[in-house]
Amino acid sequence: MNLGIFDEIGNSLKQNKFRVALTGFSIAWGIFMLIVLLAAGNGLKHGVNSNFAGEDINKVYVWGSLTTLPYKGYPINRWIILDNTDSLLLANSFAEIDKVIVSYDVGYKKFSNGKKSRDANIVAVTTDYFAVENITMKNGRIFNQNDFIENRKVAVISEKDAKFLFPNDDSPIGNYINIDDISYMIVGEYKSSHNSWRSSAFIPYSTARAIYSNTNEIEEVLCIIKGLTTTEANEAFNEKLKNRLKAKKTIHPDDRRGIGVWNQLQSYIQTQQVFNAISTFIWIIGIGTLIAGIVGVSNIMLITVRERTKEFGIRKAIGAKPNSITRLIVIESLIVTGIFGYIGMFIGIFISETINNLLLQTDDSEMVVFTNATVDLGIVLSATIVLMIAGIIAGYLPARKAAKIKPIEALRYE
Repeated sequence: MNLGIFDEIGNSLKQNKFRVALTGFSIAWGIFMLIVLLAAGNGLKHGVNSNFAGEDINKVYVWGSLTTLPYKGYPINRWIILDNTDSLLLANSFAEIDKVIVSYDVGYKKFSNGKKSRDANIVAVTTDYFAVENITMKNGRIFNQNDFIENRKVAVISEKDAKFLFPNDDSPIGNYINIDDISYMIVGEYKSSHNSWRSSAFIPYSTARAIYSNTNEIEEVLCIIKGLTTTEANEAFNEKLKNRLKAKKTIHPDDRRGIGVWNQLQSYIQTQQVFNAISTFIWIIGIGTLIAGIVGVSNIMLITVRERTKEFGIRKAIGAKPNSITRLIVIESLIVTGIFGYIGMFIGIFISETINNLLLQTDDSEMVVFTNATVDLGIVLSATIVLMIAGIIAGYLPARKAAKIKPIEALRYE
């Protein structure tokens, strides 16, 4: 390619500085808004997804609640209590359920080490509960088989509670806490999760059954499901599960309460669908703004063609091919959109990275909502492709007009 073409393009742009600047601003603004909006969307998506990080998302929680309809002699406002037979029913009656994990909420109680006391939710669990709920140990261990066989009075507490009760100890393991005047030895300390809104202390499920009178009650059944990949499939499974438990517990089929179900996988799928819709909407807004810039660049190029009509006529009269004139206009259009587009892109990336760094330094909340508000390489490459296409589109019509100029008519043009 003749390098002199860039000198010609530079001279053309200098002659229309103000118009080029205004038009370039619309291109820069369009790509800037696209980058910032995509970064914000990513920040929200990453923040929500971080709350699922490391967890099994294919989980369904089942619990009992108050009924709202009378049925077969039973009154309304009957409290439904799940028990071990219900967990066995779920484990053996649904092909979609891979594993069933039970837990019992002993209650929100005060526990102490004799000097300090602390309030926490006491939950009786099985060993599988720790892995499924993504509870990471900092010190010690989780419950073992002997803890359940011998109904040992052992506990696993959070690092927050450990720091409060035993501030001078590197590890609380081996110390004792009292819950309901019963002494439990601490065998494990788990890391406090960012998505936990209150402290919990865990004791073996078998120990709770031995100590408390409601031995067969289950506060909540956690089901690990498989093979359900769509919202519709999860909704159908939820209804099938509810109907099966309603029939067992003699609950009216139309009662919207009685059995509570929360399908985490369904919520995750729906959340991803929302984020995909937001991302699509952002692209539409960004590209719409870019279109305005494209129209502006195209108008500038049309003015350039009109002002240089005589010049193009002379070029064609002395043998210049239409393709050379078309190439000149399209390259000039690409340069304008490329320069201003990348200015907008880099400013957008700089602001996004700055905001992201500020959030990392100041965000100490437990539940993460917004994090990693940046754009990845794929988005930058996509934006680059959009800019190239925009430049070609903006220059095509003016280039086509320039290529059709007849030398005789051009020489007469004033």
